[in-house]
Amino acid sequence: MGEALTMICADLHVHTFYSGDAHIPPRLIVEELHAHPFLKAAAITDHDTINGYFEAKRWASDYADVIIIPGVEVSTFEGHLTILGITETPNRPLSLLEAVDFARENDAVIIVAHPYRVMGIGDLARNIKADAIETCNGRSSKKENKLAEELAKSLNLPGVGGSDAHRREQLWTAYTEIDASTDINDILAAIKHGKVKAVMHRQNNGR
Repeated sequence: MGEALTMICADLHVHTFYSGDAHIPPRLIVEELHAHPFLKAAAITDHDTINGYFEAKRWASDYADVIIIPGVEVSTFEGHLTILGITETPNRPLSLLEAVDFARENDAVIIVAHPYRVMGIGDLARNIKADAIETCNGRSSKKENKLAEELAKSLNLPGVGGSDAHRREQLWTAYTEIDASTDINDILAAIKHGKVKAVMHRQNNGR
């Protein structure tokens, strides 16, 4: 018998200090989730490494209410692509299409991260088969998020939200409401099937 469906609130784009440009300890992310009144899940999406996920998962084992989703923000020749549901990283350097192939081979979730910000893939998203577009990114401007929302609509893809936090104060600025149980596979399947809603909690950069 499966777990009952509920509404999961998840920040689908969080970096730890395993990303070269971020400063958040994995333990802090877990503790902040445990203390949060309703947001209890986060995808650890470090740049080209899965180490932050494994450390966060270890810390989360002490808390029954915290969900850590495996992921990585892959650097490709054309820009960044977020892949959820993997516990290994592809060999680099690689192209955007090679990253997509890697994700598909591993039955992972492909999210186009901040498409119209620096290192986003922009309109190249139209050339790949993604599962969702990040329409609420806590570090993107309102204009950049609006363009991402228009892209999602034009491609008939769901929009998701993530803070893209690199520092503690950036955590939870955007998140995703997911109609799923607390099982990670169910969460990933719900994203693929569009059972999501992107939420901008607060615009971090004020642009």
